[in-house]
Amino acid sequence: MEKLFQSKFMIKLQDFGQKLGSNKFLAALQAAMMSLMGIIMVGAISQIICSVGSETLLGLFKTGDSVYNILYLPYQFTMNSLSLWVVALFGYNYAKNLKMKSPIMNAVDALVCFLLVAGALIVTESGLTTIDMTYLGAQGMFIGFIVVFLSVRIEKLCADKNIRIKMPDVVPPFLQDGFASIIPLFLSAVFFLIISTVVTISTEGTYSICSGFMALLSTPLGALTSVPGMFILCIFGALLWCFGIHGTMILVPIIMPLGIQAAVANGAAHAAGEPLVFYPVALFGYMAIAGGTGNTLPLALLGLRSKSKQISAVAKISAVPGWFGINEPLTFGMPIMYNPVLCIPYVLNIPVVMLCALILYQVGFLQPAWISISALLPMGMGQYLSTLRWQNAVGDYLMLIPATLIYYPFFKIYEKQLIAKETAEAAKA
Repeated sequence: MEKLFQSKFMIKLQDFGQKLGSNKFLAALQAAMMSLMGIIMVGAISQIICSVGSETLLGLFKTGDSVYNILYLPYQFTMNSLSLWVVALFGYNYAKNLKMKSPIMNAVDALVCFLLVAGALIVTESGLTTIDMTYLGAQGMFIGFIVVFLSVRIEKLCADKNIRIKMPDVVPPFLQDGFASIIPLFLSAVFFLIISTVVTISTEGTYSICSGFMALLSTPLGALTSVPGMFILCIFGALLWCFGIHGTMILVPIIMPLGIQAAVANGAAHAAGEPLVFYPVALFGYMAIAGGTGNTLPLALLGLRSKSKQISAVAKISAVPGWFGINEPLTFGMPIMYNPVLCIPYVLNIPVVMLCALILYQVGFLQPAWISISALLPMGMGQYLSTLRWQNAVGDYLMLIPATLIYYPFFKIYEKQLIAKETAEAAKA
């Protein structure tokens, strides 16, 4: 193992990761993601409570009733509005890295621009105006990154060229900052409004910037539903995640109808006493079978005993949500996005786990689902309820083995980097 750590590939990977981390834009992005921990955890707790208390498990309330909706509200305004908080925190950190005078105003301005692009308003028949939250969640993150970069850069240009409304020195600083942001924000707002309007008009209202971007990614993927196609889809989805694009949400509209159709077909076959059929869509679940997309639960378990304070802290709050398939605390906390040391095993373990699952299906240990289960459940329980076989439940935990073996060497490299960084910072204190 030591030879692997000292190999040219691993050394170059560490150097690349360190160079990437020193980039002002990416450093700000990682800082923003790690700052999301409180928001993500509150949302995850709300999601788990709703899942456990619903009719699927304890039966304390039904999905969609008043109690459920109240308990689910924190999730709606945390994880389901994640892009808003990413943009605000990212805008602040990026402006701070660029030595802007008032980074908090730059963050607010970036958020305004993002809402212009992603927060479409809908007027109901009764005259009520609502906001479409589809792209305010994780689906809009990548567009949010672009908005932050352009918005902050426009304000940086205005600051460098002294394009602002000047106020006398006797005016309080916060009022000076407010007036100074008027022209840069106006220029940014006009820019994004023009781009958004051009996209809407050119597509005759069919697409916005966000929906058009998602459509460009998802349209050519619809035909990849064979076994090789499923491997390509899932690897592609994981790669998108590494760049901050919600790859899972791009794949779900393609995969979900196929999964439901497969379960219904096998349900009819089971009722008729006929053999169940393996459909390739069954492999999609193994993209996230062990702790969420990227099968990240092993990473959380490895981190529980880490000597790095950052890894240990993230792992402790990520393990339980990861058991439920909620891995945002870990994905944003480590972080994995724009982190080449962890992106490699994040992507690599998916086809390996899928291959292991395919073998278990071929030998008959795993059987295709014939009951459609879409609830958020702990590892093994969803597979059991969809097949009523203990083997399928055990199969979830077997997938921890290959995923752990793949994560381990990269985890040790990342741990070594963070320990060195934490030691250096402690020495400065």
